Amino acid sequence: MLSIFFTEYAEFLHCKGRKFTDFDEVRQEIEVETDRITGVNKGISSIPINLRIYSPHVLSLTLIDLPGITKVPVGDQPPDIEVQIRDMIMQFIARENCLILAVTPANTDLANSDALKLAKEVDPQGLRTIGVITKLDLMDEGTDAREILENKLLPLRRGYIGVVNRSQKDIDGKKDIKAALLAERKFFLSHPAYRHMADRMGTPYLQKVLNQQLTNHIRDTLPAFRSKLQSQLLSIEHEVEVYKNFRPEDPTRKTKALLQMVQQFSVDFEKRIEGSGDQVDTLELSGGAKINRIFHERFPFELVKMEFNEKELRREISYAIKNIHGIRTGLFTPDMAFEAIVKKQIVKLKGPCLKSVDLVMQELINTVKKCTKKLATYPRLCEETERIVAGYIREREEKTKDQVLLLIDIQVSYINTNHEDFIGFANAQQRSSQVNKSAVGNQVIRKGWLTINNIGIMKGGSKEYWFVLTAESLSWYKDDEEKEKKYMLPLDNLKVRDVEKSFMSSKHIFALFNTEQRNVYKDYRFLELACDSQEEVDSWKASLLRAGVYPDKSSTENDENGQADNFSMDPQLERQVETIRNLVDSYMSIINKCIRDLIPKTIMHLMINNVKEFINAELLAHLYSSEDQNTLMEESAEQAQRRDEMLRMYQALKEALAIIGDISTSTVSTPAPPPVDDSWLQQARRSPPPSPSTQRRPTLNNPPTRPLSGRGPAPAIPSPGPQSGAPPVPFRPGPLPPFPSSGEAHGGPPQVPSRPTRAPPSVPR
Repeated sequence: MLSIFFTEYAEFLHCKGRKFTDFDEVRQEIEVETDRITGVNKGISSIPINLRIYSPHVLSLTLIDLPGITKVPVGDQPPDIEVQIRDMIMQFIARENCLILAVTPANTDLANSDALKLAKEVDPQGLRTIGVITKLDLMDEGTDAREILENKLLPLRRGYIGVVNRSQKDIDGKKDIKAALLAERKFFLSHPAYRHMADRMGTPYLQKVLNQQLTNHIRDTLPAFRSKLQSQLLSIEHEVEVYKNFRPEDPTRKTKALLQMVQQFSVDFEKRIEGSGDQVDTLELSGGAKINRIFHERFPFELVKMEFNEKELRREISYAIKNIHGIRTGLFTPDMAFEAIVKKQIVKLKGPCLKSVDLVMQELINTVKKCTKKLATYPRLCEETERIVAGYIREREEKTKDQVLLLIDIQVSYINTNHEDFIGFANAQQRSSQVNKSAVGNQVIRKGWLTINNIGIMKGGSKEYWFVLTAESLSWYKDDEEKEKKYMLPLDNLKVRDVEKSFMSSKHIFALFNTEQRNVYKDYRFLELACDSQEEVDSWKASLLRAGVYPDKSSTENDENGQADNFSMDPQLERQVETIRNLVDSYMSIINKCIRDLIPKTIMHLMINNVKEFINAELLAHLYSSEDQNTLMEESAEQAQRRDEMLRMYQALKEALAIIGDISTSTVSTPAPPPVDDSWLQQARRSPPPSPSTQRRPTLNNPPTRPLSGRGPAPAIPSPGPQSGAPPVPFRPGPLPPFPSSGEAHGGPPQVPSRPTRAPPSVPR
């Protein structure tokens, strides 16, 4: 088992499930994949090749092998190859958690190093840049890189590390890595220029430095990381507390959850009806507020609408008087006509009363639907609760309607002409039929914003105004400060009618017009007023009714034989009709006052309060009897998934905090080196120093190896990765941003340096 555990192998992301134990095959797979993506003629691609190596001899680091800068395109490379490769490199080395290995061959001029220039752009402080000098064994005899490696010639904050890699001959001869490391060690120990610092050179030392940087990075990021994890843990701890001891099949849990859900539903329903500060709907009226509007605006409006058809009422009174007198000509006003007309008017009240019951019933059902949204965790419970409560509301609706009809029948059964508010025959004969507005004076009835809809051709166009309705006039102002009055419209001879909503308009419209065929406003026969909702229109109509502006009922009144109602009455009959009309008006005002008071009380007692008591006392029993508890309390799939995710996240956060605690006590970090004078990089960017003139030895025996996603020498960029049992996979660069246009300028061909005949030049000044 131990030998299997420590077997070295590699995996490619594009070859999932396949383990490579022969690293020659790994090399071949890299070449094949590169050719497949980029072609065989030196093409480039930003698509990465992801390789993960598992070995007890490697560190937990992620290496990104990037291509070196290519200035002249060859083969299938695009004309802007330099710009593309530069952008590819910059998107990786600009990351703050990335270490930059600025790789430079020892047999080239260090001041012209592209790797060092790019590193300086993204890391001006030099905290993330480590210089790596390669090909030390290829330098001419008599030359060395001692001053560079001692960080004296062109200093970096983190200095330089020299390495000696296998030559192409060694690779072709399949020289073992261990043998290569031994040869590298022997080179530094035996070289007179490097033997004094051999312990700070070579690939193993580079590994050690990178590992220490990973340790430093972990130690530096631990405090902020710990705070973030702790805040996440606190944010979900309250919610997870409910799930900690969760057992799906525990009957006690289901019983407790059922009781809590029903109790919560009861509280929510009562708050929505009675009103509460923690459940305020700011978009529309709902629950108790809407029922209150039905009681005190909609229901009175429906009652008052019945009083406006004066012509029809007088015709009915005249018919009643004539039919009671029969063939005789009566000298006195018959009280039977009064009773017949009053009873007919009282019966008409059934419609508005029953309509109010329907409106309240619908609002109660809507309230139930809103309250059951909190039960969505248990779909079956939500469905059953809504069904049971809605069914009970409809049951109470029927009983409430029976009681309402009974109240109307009670009023019809006995006409109490001895009521203290009834005017009696003597006063009725003296009272004028005109609507007496002096009782209310010119008090303000309503204020609010309305849109005048039909004056688009006027200056200012169709727009909103602040309207003030009094008992005698309707005025509108520029704004609600009421400083600049636009117009005041008297209410005499005005009526209101509905206007059909246009297809393109979202507003609801009603219109005012004059019954004497006069213009209402300037040259306009109608004044169209618009509101945002039908409820607002109904509310304004109710306010206009209080001011004496009645709805219009434009229809031709015909008698039963189809003849027009154009008969003339004798003066005595007219006086009798006027008397009966005043008596009916007086008695109906008493009935209306009584009905307006009793109907809301009846609905409140028989429907609303009864439903609240049912939810508090009987809903739970009905739920138990409707279905099995296990079926009723089955969770939704979404809730189960959410619970599992929350528990997993909670456990992961706790484990992460425990690991961070262990790391923070055992991790030893090293301080960052002090800053160095790196002005040579800025000078080199402006004017590179001249190259040495000595001829170099040919390097044909060690051509650069093929990079993963491009051509040319590739600076390796190790990025601290998570500590795990196996090292993370080196991966290719991700997708690039759009390439610059081919018209952009790019660098010329690289200069060909010659071999030095002396030591490397000093820092240019």
